[in-house]
Formats: sequence, C-alpha cells, structure tokens
Amino acid sequence: MNFAIQNFKAIAIAAVVIVVALLSSVVIVPETHQAVVIRTGQPDRVFNKFRPDVPYGQTGAGVQFRIPFVEQVQMVDRRVLDLDMTRQQVLSNDQQRLQVDAYARYRIIDPVRMVERAGTEKQLESQLVPILTSVLRQELGRRPFASLINAERGPAMTNITRTLDTQARQYGAQVLDVRIKAADLPEGRPLDAAFTRMETDRQQEAATIRAAGTRDAQITQAEAQAQAARIYADAYGKDPEFYDFYRAMQSYRQTFLAGEGNSAMVLSDDSEYFRQFRGRR
Repeated sequence: MNFAIQNFKAIAIAAVVIVVALLSSVVIVPETHQAVVIRTGQPDRVFNKFRPDVPYGQTGAGVQFRIPFVEQVQMVDRRVLDLDMTRQQVLSNDQQRLQVDAYARYRIIDPVRMVERAGTEKQLESQLVPILTSVLRQELGRRPFASLINAERGPAMTNITRTLDTQARQYGAQVLDVRIKAADLPEGRPLDAAFTRMETDRQQEAATIRAAGTRDAQITQAEAQAQAARIYADAYGKDPEFYDFYRAMQSYRQTFLAGEGNSAMVLSDDSEYFRQFRGRR
C-alpha cells in the first residue's frame, strides 16, 4: 500500500513538472508585438517579425515554443510608435529664435538589431530623441524664419525625416514621419530683440561693404598711379627733352595760376627754374 502511494506521489510530481515545463515552453505572441528569443544572452530567432508585404495573421503570431530556462523571450512592439521631443529653442539662419515642439512616428523593423544596439524600447527612445533634436536644429538653422512658419517648411521636414531615418536604421527602427506641432517666438519682447539684432547685423554688413569698397578704391587708385608712372617713364625714355619741357610747363601753370595772377616771385634771370623760357641753345 505504501509502495503504491509512493508511486502515485512520484507520478504526480513528474506530471506537475512536465506540465510546468510545457507551460514554460509555450509563448503566446500577440499580433501587436514581435518576440525575440534570447539564448545565452544573444538573440536567436524572432516570432511575428514585422514584414511590410505580409498581412496580419500570417507573420507567426499566436502560440510558439521555446526551451524553458535556457531561452528568454523579449517582446518588442511592432506598431507605429510616437517619439516626442522636448520643447527646444532653434535659431534660424536670419537670427530669429523659435520655440519648436516636434514629434516623430517610427516603427521597429529589425527587433534583433534593436535588442543588440539599444536593449529595450525605452532605451531606443532615449537614443533617438537626441538625434532628432540635433537633426532638427541643423536643418531649421539653415532656413529663414519665414519659411518655418508657413507651408514652405515641407521640404525641411522631408529632409529631417530622411536624415533621422538613416540614423534610426542603425538601431533597427524606421522613421515614417517628422512633424512640428508648434513653432512660437520666445516669451518676453522677442520682436524688439529680433529687430535690434537684425539692425545690428545690417549695420555690421554695411560697414563690411564700405570697408571692402574703400580697400578696392585704394587698390584701384594705386594701380592707376603705378600705370601713370609707367606711362610717364616710357614717354621720358622716348623723348627726354620733350618730357622735361612738358613737366616744366605744368609747373609754370601751377605756380602762376595758383594765386590767380597775384603771385610774385623774385628769381635770377639765369635761374634753372626758368630755363625753358630761355629756349634751347
């Protein structure tokens, strides 16, 4: 009798162990998630992996099996997720400051890479938010203020989406869209500050242009004087006597006409200055 009871207990315990093992090996994968099976710390296979060309119900959702105590299962969302960026101040290329509130829509298309590179969905989000902020600042910083508050910002958002998607692919995610929820001027007196800043910038630009014009004028004048000196030198080399006569006549003109006919000069008649009046000998 005792032997039968002992056998019954052993059978019952074995049955419980078998049931627990069977239950532990069963994994129920919902349609909304992908299941990454991790063996010895490394992703081994995926149940219900996202495939854009396969409709729901045919991707492997439902009851799946794993090796109990050897394989762990990590669920990864396969739906479109939201990535909210904290409100940031962005400077446009015309020095206008904006408070920008943006968000992105993304989906995890490679759960194995996501588990390897990020670990969890929360960690993936913490990786993507700084990238979104940096890309948004760079792209909007290349555009004027007016294009950020009207329909012209569509190309900018397309560029942001494309750049962010390229970065997100490294983590197994696909960025579908990026949108700006709000773009507002900072609180306080931003318009006056912006006007003052623009006026200062324009004054600096005008000063730079004037300085460049003065520099170019001096260069042109120096080149003209050098060219005139070369012409005079060439002329002097061809006929030194005529050049001497011409320069003397110019000197007489400046001397006698400077005082409007009232100039008085006391010089000897054999002065070198009046040699052209004496004629050639």
